[in-house]
Amino acid sequence: SLKKDINGITEKMLLENLKELIDVGLVEKTEYKGYPLRVDYYLTDRGKKLLKSLEILQQIGIEYMIENGRKDELIEMGLID
Repeated sequence: SLKKDINGITEKMLLENLKELIDVGLVEKTEYKGYPLRVDYYLTDRGKKLLKSLEILQQIGIEYMIENGRKDELIEMGLID
């Protein structure tokens, strides 16, 4: 679940952030009837494009840190092996 994957976030905070992402068109949700209540959230095409751009920026940052002798920090953060 998202709540378990995001360390330290409250359910209220998570739902508020998801609502904001829905409002700007980055995320959509599907609600299922029945018990237990189930809701699936997924990225829209716009959200997928934004995620791709963030992955590119992250890779540029990683390359920059490696070039500047900060590889150990990346390993400590678990960003590279």
